[in-house]
Amino acid sequence: MSAHVADLDALLAGLNEPQREAVVHGEGPLLILAGAGSGKTRVLTHRIAYLVGTGQARPDEILAITFTNKAAQEMRERVELLVGRRTRAMWVMTFHAACARMLRADAHRLGYTRQFTIYDQSDARRLVKRCIDELDIDPKRFTPGAIHHEISDAKNKLRDAEGYGRLVGSFFEQTVADVYKLYEAELHRMNAMDFDDLLVRAVNLMELFPEVRERYARAFRHVLVDEYQDTNHVQYRWLQLIAGEHRNLAVVGDDSQSIYGFRGADIRNILNFEDDFPEAVVIKLEQNYRSTQTILDAANAVIRNNRGQREKDLWTDLGIGDPIKVRELEDEHAEARFVAGEIERLVDEGVSRAELAVFYRTNAQSRVLEDTLVRAQIGYQVIGGTKFYERAEIKDAVAYLTMLVNPQDVVAFTRIANSPRRGIGQTSLSRVISWANTAGITIWEAALEPDSVPGLGTAARKAFHRFMGSMRVLGERAAANPPVAELLREVLAESGYLDALEAERTIEAQGRTENLEELVNVAAEYDATTDLREEPPSLAGFLQQIALVADADGRRDDVGLVTLMTLHNAKGLEYPIVFLLGCEEGIFPHQRAIEEGGLEEERRLAYVGITRAQRDLYMTYARTRAVFGSRSFGARSRFVDEIPVGLTDRNERPAFGVGSVRERATTWGSSPNLSPLGSGPIPGGGWDSGAGGGTGSTEYRLGDDVVHAAFGEGVVTAVEGGGIVVIRFARDRSERKLVADLAPIEKR
Repeated sequence: MSAHVADLDALLAGLNEPQREAVVHGEGPLLILAGAGSGKTRVLTHRIAYLVGTGQARPDEILAITFTNKAAQEMRERVELLVGRRTRAMWVMTFHAACARMLRADAHRLGYTRQFTIYDQSDARRLVKRCIDELDIDPKRFTPGAIHHEISDAKNKLRDAEGYGRLVGSFFEQTVADVYKLYEAELHRMNAMDFDDLLVRAVNLMELFPEVRERYARAFRHVLVDEYQDTNHVQYRWLQLIAGEHRNLAVVGDDSQSIYGFRGADIRNILNFEDDFPEAVVIKLEQNYRSTQTILDAANAVIRNNRGQREKDLWTDLGIGDPIKVRELEDEHAEARFVAGEIERLVDEGVSRAELAVFYRTNAQSRVLEDTLVRAQIGYQVIGGTKFYERAEIKDAVAYLTMLVNPQDVVAFTRIANSPRRGIGQTSLSRVISWANTAGITIWEAALEPDSVPGLGTAARKAFHRFMGSMRVLGERAAANPPVAELLREVLAESGYLDALEAERTIEAQGRTENLEELVNVAAEYDATTDLREEPPSLAGFLQQIALVADADGRRDDVGLVTLMTLHNAKGLEYPIVFLLGCEEGIFPHQRAIEEGGLEEERRLAYVGITRAQRDLYMTYARTRAVFGSRSFGARSRFVDEIPVGLTDRNERPAFGVGSVRERATTWGSSPNLSPLGSGPIPGGGWDSGAGGGTGSTEYRLGDDVVHAAFGEGVVTAVEGGGIVVIRFARDRSERKLVADLAPIEKR
């Protein structure tokens, strides 16, 4: 056997059959339906290595797309372990990073320079506010946030300002259309793009310039996409333009985990994949390597109630595991005390706090829990609070750097002109901006010559002279392309920012100084780690890198801290023990989702929450809860009741009857220790032979062929006392104990 063949054999070793089938798939479209915890990243990385190893693609012919920088980094590292340094020739990155790279090369075709600024959410919203002011729109009636959200949604659907204007159906939409038109003009005038523009302009490039599209279609012979269920229309169109001809598009996703509809994700992209690619091969990854069978059965049972789905049935070799712990509490305070008490008990038993996570539907739910944990002196971290790059001092520092790269950027200039305070008021700032527009010069040029600005007072002119004197010095330093960390230190010193913080002499100011020191560390890491063979380190490159950092990438893996987060932030994570709080109608599922027809996405969110648990899952609900200052009474969530009782440690019948054969068969008796569905004995609970068992009207013998309403065909492998039969099922190869008289089984 040649070394080459041996390498390929080693690459495929350890993969299960569906995983192997996905990895060795040849030409043509491929849809990999990857259930939670089924090893999708392993499949993606091994497929990339297999394509390179078999010569089906050179490293530089592979485009692998993910949604977060963290996921892209993990994929790069794992591919490098398989194929070595050849990974550096591949594009393994996020949608936004790939589009930004394309635009740096070709943005001039659309009237931008290579040094265009990337506006994050806050920058974009600030510009929307300026447009609202300029159009004399009441910001209390039509808020910048609402208008920007509508503009963003339009861009995700590839509707430009003119296209949006043609669809106007209300006064609000007409207002949005007016702001959208001005907003786009201002962005282009300032040589800037918002995050949505990165995708839209990349699509524009390939649609308007066939030679650009052909270049990328030829360059990337194999395109692979992770988390395909989260793609929106513009991302779908971008992929279609690149892979539409050679059709070597391999997408991995799980429609059951499509939970970002509010961000524009379109579940139809994965549900209708075969409509676009009729010749596609579809492979299901259903073996879970994370959770117990009880947890997976619960997730399967819940998601089965959705109509719009690709059917999957998760299974595992990890064993049945403990039942799901369902708890009813008096109110949110009792709920928080219960969680804190369980955490203390588990920690006393040797469980690390880092193994524990608490999920909730909305951020507001965490407040009571946080208060309780503080009083109990239980260390915790909240994921989804203020992110590092959203802090005021960080945004100020980045704005300084941005001005040095793009002197046309009015938003950046507005942010730094009087930060720290230097006597430049809003009126003076507006006059300089207005003069720049009138004279047709950049804001930098206008501020350099404040004596030419009409109506500017003496004090303001002096302040601008001092400010721009410092900026001129910094601009000359930036032009020499020094290390970014070194330049940032000079910016913080020359601008007087650090001196101003030191003069405050407060703990808060000290914390802000430490944050700025950390930003210098980030810059130093960028200087040290950028691959010089691709592109040398630069200030523009650094700004692009930090602009592309996603919210989910801010998670800290602190040892000894309990993790708190919303269910939306939990996606992609896993913890040995999970608490799912607030399982009440109106809380989860959220009342807005119930009223607006979003129940199926809420159910997918429940599926995500359940499948984050590896070993133990708690689901809690309160009889009463304070909502908007008043106390309300809530019903137990339908998602709790969609879990067969036999998979839990409760014994009451469900409040919401789903009516399926499987569920009716499980709402059966008083013992929490035995499930007629076949969850087996609960560890430590033992068997209760008198809990509805008996000898049964049908006798079963070793070797009998049977069929179960939910699990399909099986064979009896043992018969035990109390009417218990042990059956091995053919479909998932699981072995389950059932109560013969109560389980929906028949002899064949």
